[in-house]
Amino acid sequence: MPKIKLDSAFCRVALCEAAKRKTDYYDTQTTGFTLECRASGGKTYYLRYSDEHGKLHQIKIGRYEDISFDDARKRAKIFRSEVVLGGNPVTQKAERKAIPTYGELADQHIADAKTYLKRPENIEQVIEGHIRPRWGHLRLSEITQQAIASWLAEKLASGLSPATIEKIRITFNRSFELAAKWGIPGGQVNPVKGVARRKYSNARQRYLTTDQAKSLHKAVEASSNTQLRYIVGLLLLTGARKSELMLAKWEHIDLERKAWFIPDTKTGAPRHVPLSQAAISLIEQLPKFEKCDWLLPNPDTKEPFVSIKRAWDTARKDAGLAGLRLHDLRHSAASFMINAGIDLYAVGRILGHADHKSTMRYSHLANDTLLKAVEAGASGMNVSWAEAAA
Repeated sequence: MPKIKLDSAFCRVALCEAAKRKTDYYDTQTTGFTLECRASGGKTYYLRYSDEHGKLHQIKIGRYEDISFDDARKRAKIFRSEVVLGGNPVTQKAERKAIPTYGELADQHIADAKTYLKRPENIEQVIEGHIRPRWGHLRLSEITQQAIASWLAEKLASGLSPATIEKIRITFNRSFELAAKWGIPGGQVNPVKGVARRKYSNARQRYLTTDQAKSLHKAVEASSNTQLRYIVGLLLLTGARKSELMLAKWEHIDLERKAWFIPDTKTGAPRHVPLSQAAISLIEQLPKFEKCDWLLPNPDTKEPFVSIKRAWDTARKDAGLAGLRLHDLRHSAASFMINAGIDLYAVGRILGHADHKSTMRYSHLANDTLLKAVEAGASGMNVSWAEAAA
């Protein structure tokens, strides 16, 4: 066990002693700092030390050809300081290696989402499209709050909507919540938690007028997609979601009871949608295809449409409603019902809202209906209370 004052010059010429597999040269200045020379010609810097229990450990600093002597000595002194202060560089290094990358955590997050979410692909799209490309290669302990905040600010500046930014933040935060819940190393601190939520209004509602509904009706009638007129008509007449209508089957329709049963909804609770006579008349016109259970299939595949985007884009432009979304038909259905005097509770039940908060977005429409009622009452009374009695 040769002891010598290690320096750059000695380490450059140091060799393994003859007839030995390796020779360790211990530094006389930094306790435990060692140069290992092997018979093969390789050399490596180590720090060797005993922990608080007297157990001998060795931690690799670097190969001679990969690190300078001065850098090796500096690293040895750092490790030695940790030992003196009661630390254990070997176990600490092992703990750091045990911390997974975000990419590994992301795989577990996606797998977990698939066990309980109706549409786990939404989570997967956010992770794969935004989070993994930037953070997937980093260990959890390397991800900082400041870096996340800066990254989200850059995302916003690049043109992503505030709603999308918030979806990314929530998903990223959920990953770290799961890491803490599962006891994953590096997940004890959630760097996303302190990133401020950006305030924004996600309300984007458009309601068709009667004239606009007529224009849209004319446009879908002329569509090359022969099913579009039925799809748009039934969305307006029922207030259903597009996905609910696309997956509707004939077995779900009960014309005698004037009801449509939707077994799989966004809220997870099945519901019955009442069918107006106008909706029933439209359903009775639907083409039926042999050996096809779907209510509104693609005529070519006899399966639900993968997309109706092209036909819808053409129809809404022809109707002079270029910014109209298919989901706005659901809002419009609610608008027409409320303006006809139907109360918010009933409309919420028809739309399948899980709580009243979702229906309250239409409260201003209900107020217009109530205003018409009090105006009609005042007119019928035929007494001008604002004028002084004669």
